[in-house]
Amino acid sequence: MWTSKPLVAKGKKPTPKKPTKKKPVKKATSPKKRVWPLNRVWQWVLAVFLWGLLALGGLLGYYAFTLPDVDAVLAEKQPPITTLLAADGSTLATIGGGHDEWLQRQDIPDVLINAVLAIEDRRFYEHGGLDYLGVLRAMVANVMAGDLVQGGSTLTQQLAKNMFLTPDRTLRRKLQEAMLAFWLERHLSKDEILVEYMNRVYLGSGTYGVEAASKRYFSHSARTLSLGEAALVAGLLKAPSRYSPLSNRASSFQRMQVVLGAMLDGGFISQQARDDEPNPVIKGRSGVGGEKYFTDWVMAALPDLVDQTSGDLVVQTTYDAKAQRAATDALAAALTQWGEARNVSQGAVLVMSNLGAVKAMVGGKSYAESEYNRATTALRQPGSAFKIFVYLTAFEAGMNPKTRMRDSPFILENWQPQNYNGQFAGPMDLEQAFARSINTIAVKLAEQANRSDVILTAQRLGITTRIIRQPSLALGTSEVRLLELTSAYGVIANGGMEVRPYAIQRVTTRDGAVIYERRSAPLRIVEAKPVRYMQQILAEAVKTGTGKAAQLKGRVAAGKTGTSQDFRDAWFVGFSGDLVTGVWVGNDDATPMKRVTGGFIPARVWRAVMEDL
Repeated sequence: MWTSKPLVAKGKKPTPKKPTKKKPVKKATSPKKRVWPLNRVWQWVLAVFLWGLLALGGLLGYYAFTLPDVDAVLAEKQPPITTLLAADGSTLATIGGGHDEWLQRQDIPDVLINAVLAIEDRRFYEHGGLDYLGVLRAMVANVMAGDLVQGGSTLTQQLAKNMFLTPDRTLRRKLQEAMLAFWLERHLSKDEILVEYMNRVYLGSGTYGVEAASKRYFSHSARTLSLGEAALVAGLLKAPSRYSPLSNRASSFQRMQVVLGAMLDGGFISQQARDDEPNPVIKGRSGVGGEKYFTDWVMAALPDLVDQTSGDLVVQTTYDAKAQRAATDALAAALTQWGEARNVSQGAVLVMSNLGAVKAMVGGKSYAESEYNRATTALRQPGSAFKIFVYLTAFEAGMNPKTRMRDSPFILENWQPQNYNGQFAGPMDLEQAFARSINTIAVKLAEQANRSDVILTAQRLGITTRIIRQPSLALGTSEVRLLELTSAYGVIANGGMEVRPYAIQRVTTRDGAVIYERRSAPLRIVEAKPVRYMQQILAEAVKTGTGKAAQLKGRVAAGKTGTSQDFRDAWFVGFSGDLVTGVWVGNDDATPMKRVTGGFIPARVWRAVMEDL
């Protein structure tokens, strides 16, 4: 049988075969997992949190340290006295002591407390100073309304703000307000907080506290307020000047109905009680004096500049007695001469420097009859006085006063602009078109320059009211305030520098320590060339155009007339030297005048004012 053996030569031993080395077998291992340094991440998060907490604690500690002396303020039962000085240093007015008798809890009628709680703070007896549910409710209401219609501040917060803080909307002020609210809730009872609030709150027409307000408006003590009277007083809390029955009785009664509705909704009164309650009889009268519109405006602006706990104050204003007399007399004379015949019952006049220092303010025909300030508050259509924004936008886009356009009929979005005389004059340059107040060319300019840019120009020059982007935009169909429009003309008058109207120059303590002083570095907002073009066409409008009645003897005058649709508003705004003056006439209920244009009564009032200065 054959076997498989290696053949070996005789006499030789077979060479042993070297054993093969086996390669070591590597044990299978699972792939390494990438481990995230979670511990390190959490350490950083914790560190950031702790440092943030430490910083917040330091910030709150600093804010707490800088809080006013609460005990000292609570001990003071009368507001500080404020002395207003005219620009020449003479005493303009002394304001303060508007309190009456300090009422105790038992003296304040429940109907008044219920009215205040219903409209301002229904959960007053349930929260500890801050009403988180109230804040949430206000947020929801504001979102649904698309506007700021409700606030979330409690009565305690309002007391803290009114007594100790300025009304500026900063994080610091809000945090300090919350701290003070908590302090008040811990150291005073709910009734004590109510007593402090009811006796200190400002209620319009120079009155502080419900007793002074009751006597001012109804000629009797707050102890005997009726339901309607209590609702009216409570309604003043939102905006004391706007809803004062001495300045705007209709708005005051409308606000009263809102409060009665809140009382009904809160279960404080029945439907029958609301339906049966008549409007209260207003027996108070406004103060007198042509300067009162000015001093009211100053006092409204003062809390934004100084701490209300600063004690007695001396306020240096920009008021000029000569300018005030000139403005008051000119408007009064015009309304006496033409008011009845032309159906003109109201007017307003503003005189300011071309950098915004308000020297005179006439807010209406008679402060004694109406405290409503038409110079600072009323919204009216400016008509062609708005065209400065159209022409300035065009000049900034590269046009000039000699650029020619055609006065001709055309239709824009199913609307056809018309000129005052109903005629069309054909080709002319922009200087002529502005002087003659040609409407068709103004509308064409606004379209070429872009309506949106015209709106931006108006806003840049200080117009804050809503401007509607409609075809008739160029003709001044959106409402403005006289104060803002006059300030905008001031930008052109001063060569293109920003104008922010003001009345307060300096505030000191009774001892002379300065606590506020106006310092401003005017900002250029319009370049020199477009400003020169605007000055040129405004001067031409007075020299040869619709503003001829405003011409001054021996002085260059520049300005623009404005007349709204159906003669509801008539304006003249212009400047000469370093003074800018704005005039408006019309009727509060917007009834048409009898063909009163800006070139008629307003231009003559403007000239009378400026000739005296």
